[in-house]
Amino acid sequence: MIQKKGLGVSNGYSKAKAFVLKKAKVEFEHRYVTDVNAEMNRLNVALDETAKQIESLKEESLQRIGEKNAEIFDAHLMMLTDDTYKERIKYFICDERKDAVYAVDMTKNELKKTFEAIDDEYMRARAADICDISDRLMRNLMGEKDVDISSITEPSVIIAHDLTPSDTARIGSSPVVGFATEIGGKTSHSAIMAAAMNIPAVVALGEGFINDIKNGDLVLIDGREGHIYINPTEDIIKEFDEKKDRYEKEEKRLATFKDKQGVTKDGKRVIIEGNIGTPQDVDKVIENGGEGIGLFRSEFLFMDKTTLPTEEEQFEAYKSVVEKMKDKPVIIRTLDIGGDKNVPALNLPKEENPFLGYRAIRICLHRPHFFKVQARALLRASAFGNLRVMFPMISALEEVKAAKQIFEEAKQELKENNIKFDENIKIGIMIEIPAAAVNAMTLGKYVDFFSIGTNDLIQYSCAVDRINEKISNLYKPLHPSVLRLIKMVGDAAAKNNIECGVCGEMGGSRGMSAILVGLGCTNLSMSASKILRTKDFISRWTYDECKKIAEDMISAESAEENEKYFNEKLKPLTEF
Repeated sequence: MIQKKGLGVSNGYSKAKAFVLKKAKVEFEHRYVTDVNAEMNRLNVALDETAKQIESLKEESLQRIGEKNAEIFDAHLMMLTDDTYKERIKYFICDERKDAVYAVDMTKNELKKTFEAIDDEYMRARAADICDISDRLMRNLMGEKDVDISSITEPSVIIAHDLTPSDTARIGSSPVVGFATEIGGKTSHSAIMAAAMNIPAVVALGEGFINDIKNGDLVLIDGREGHIYINPTEDIIKEFDEKKDRYEKEEKRLATFKDKQGVTKDGKRVIIEGNIGTPQDVDKVIENGGEGIGLFRSEFLFMDKTTLPTEEEQFEAYKSVVEKMKDKPVIIRTLDIGGDKNVPALNLPKEENPFLGYRAIRICLHRPHFFKVQARALLRASAFGNLRVMFPMISALEEVKAAKQIFEEAKQELKENNIKFDENIKIGIMIEIPAAAVNAMTLGKYVDFFSIGTNDLIQYSCAVDRINEKISNLYKPLHPSVLRLIKMVGDAAAKNNIECGVCGEMGGSRGMSAILVGLGCTNLSMSASKILRTKDFISRWTYDECKKIAEDMISAESAEENEKYFNEKLKPLTEF
């Protein structure tokens, strides 16, 4: 028997024979070209063929996983036709005299490196999309065919190094009951599509895992915990079947929370919202009973483009989300780039310490004309729903006043042109810098809500780069000092009679949610898949019990003490 722990990205349990999918790497010779025009014509033909294939995949996906998830291929088509992508390929062909296949490969590697360097899981996962599109384009340039997953004829678990969205789309037409891959992440499109099709999936099992499995081996997949078993014992199979039965009953129970409000056992209201990265993500929040959008990352409109999005482009994107959410609140964060996120159109300088440098609200205030374009788009969209605006990376009151002044100027411009907007639009700030947390009582007088970005607040408080593996053990969400900062913000919000939300990863952890409520947080925002379980968990506690947990933890002497408390008192209750 082989037992392995990976990352569960699509809940559920499956048992079937293995189908080992080994893809040949795209192999090509590096050639220099003399006839640039002929090579560009060759590229254009391949681009057209690639677009047709993606359109076909989209049509197939519409039937199997619905319009929302099929929009993944709209994103692929947009990438394929993106000026930055095509111009870079053209540069390698026309200026460097590289053949088209090599030019696509070079462009792929450059963009992949850019996305993988971003400290945002969703944006890092887009590197896989770049590779999927580019590999398809390269195969078309060389006349090679795709791997045919649709040839699978019996219930199977696919075992692969990786699965692209194109691969995953074809799974829907085959009797595939699960998949496991050596690499991957929670926000990869294949993971998202697997969840949409209710196919259990485990990723990040490690390089070489595929070599230990052969076609026909019996495979058990636990997509919730991330476990996979190859040729298991009878005892393991029996335990697995019992767990599968309990899980299915639990899913039916959780579904009853969809139309319920977030509320503690004794009636304390806690608003449970969703985080989104693109307008397409809003459907999943609605499906899972989200009570609003607690964080809409506007930077998706700006990333990896050679030109800035127009006011009209931004307006349409924001409007689409607020209209879908109807009267429910939609908090849109103004552009949060710099640090790990690059926008080529802004030509940002390289910095020695970018996370403490020229980023987020600092860029916007330094370039007010550019910021005002976004302000006008947001204000215009506010006429179509309950839109709220949030400024990131606030460290001082002066920044709040300056940002609000730009919005006031934008309001005046819209009034002069008789363009409607919400005169009483709510404006809030992210609390992610310790200085802002300490000064929250004052800041609360000038804003309509707080939203705590726990990821950065922990990172800055503990002075730990959380993506640096050598010191990641020092990244402590339950550090007493971090919890005390959160309580300071919660207390300041209550004193100023404003909402205090959390949009970082802590908000989506069921065990953490009780602590955050006890610290004074009124709103918790998370990925859509965590909404129902958080509503369930919150409903098990009274508000006084939440406060008692929080008091015990902020009184602790160390993070280790709190982690032990959490593992003994809270974690067991997060299991079904």
